[in-house]
Amino acid sequence: MIKVLMHGCNGKIGQTISRIISGYDAIEIVAGIDPNLQVPNPFPVFAHINECTTEIDVIIDFSTAKAVPSLLEYATHKKIPTVVCTTGLSAEDILCVQDASTKIPVFFSANMSLGVNLLIALAKRAAEVLSDSSFDIEIIEKHHNQKIDAPSGTALAIAEAINETLDNTYQFCYDRSTIREKRPKHEIGIHAVRGGTIVGEHEILFAGNDEFISLTHQATSKEVFGVGAIKAAKFLVTKAPGLYNMGHLLE
Repeated sequence: MIKVLMHGCNGKIGQTISRIISGYDAIEIVAGIDPNLQVPNPFPVFAHINECTTEIDVIIDFSTAKAVPSLLEYATHKKIPTVVCTTGLSAEDILCVQDASTKIPVFFSANMSLGVNLLIALAKRAAEVLSDSSFDIEIIEKHHNQKIDAPSGTALAIAEAINETLDNTYQFCYDRSTIREKRPKHEIGIHAVRGGTIVGEHEILFAGNDEFISLTHQATSKEVFGVGAIKAAKFLVTKAPGLYNMGHLLE
């Protein structure tokens, strides 16, 4: 049985994973970390990761960006494989992820949905096919009104994947309200919408002359992210130190 530490267990996705993991074979949550100790759980919960004394095999992290460095410090010290699902990480935080991966297996993805990662692959293929045509590229992401970071990490990951396909020749534009000029060709527009309880929607628009192509992924519940995280944990637990992502899981 794979023993999981749920880091951020009392958040919305942490609670979702706690609920759905019972449907998976050979894996269970044996402890949780969360500063909110008021939520009942069928496993012990500690306010800080350094307080955890439970024996664990892998960590799933759905917390906040500021909690990630101490998590990685703990994981590298204890030699525990870690699935980092938290979004909105700074460049410094990502360096921490990369450094930890030289010592332990680390799974890191901007989005834990299998469907979103397929969407990224399709967007790369579309960019490759349309690169010699006059298609403009726009990314529109929509999330609930409680989401802190904007644009989403997934929108940025999509843009970076497309730009890599196009030899990194495009610039990202987040706000045209102060730019009084026509749209340049080598630009990827990235737009964030926040409202209501939208779980997550990402659209990549390739707009050409007299035709356009739209690739869209909609998440209707947080379970899609939980499913991906659980699959990643099962995948990661036997791996050697290194940095893994959804591409490795989907191979």
